[in-house]
Amino acid sequence: MKTGRLVVAVTGASGAIYAQRFLRLAAGHYREIYLMMSRQAFQVAGQELGIGLTREAFSTERYLGADYPNIQLLDERDYFTPPASGSFRHDGMVIVPCSMGTAGRIANGISNDLVTRSADVCLKERRPLILVPREMPWNVIMLRNLTTLAEAGATILPASPAWYMNPASLEDLADTVVARILQQLGVEQDLMKEWMAE
Repeated sequence: MKTGRLVVAVTGASGAIYAQRFLRLAAGHYREIYLMMSRQAFQVAGQELGIGLTREAFSTERYLGADYPNIQLLDERDYFTPPASGSFRHDGMVIVPCSMGTAGRIANGISNDLVTRSADVCLKERRPLILVPREMPWNVIMLRNLTTLAEAGATILPASPAWYMNPASLEDLADTVVARILQQLGVEQDLMKEWMAE
């Protein structure tokens, strides 16, 4: 049964498969998903997923392989949307993948687009904010920004796939990260079993 609202942002970091797999699964659990994609996110989707995707011709069928009417694409430049306000209640925000530039702006209170503003709202309203960075190595500036975010209440969930699950495909490997994101949101998932659980 679908309940609740979720805010999802996709930035231009490498790891487009994580966003694609996560959105497919999350769509089955949330009544409404408010999606933001940066210009670079569209470019990375084309490069890594082989999808010729544009904001003007966006469809979940093209991006996710099926029609998900509960996913609404927002313009990341438009502040006149629900996630920009603390009065809009939702169950949390996931930024997957999260570029280090986005993380740095959020950590320093620079709300220069709807993604960073929505994240800022999550922090000030004490709502779950999950950042999924996919970058290596991390320099000291990145580490300090991520520490600042963790201290402010965000969850830093690096895209570190779990090999101990013996994944049989790239999709299975990506799903080990997606499973942990869903767990952090309190969503029951069957992508990955609990370690050593019966």
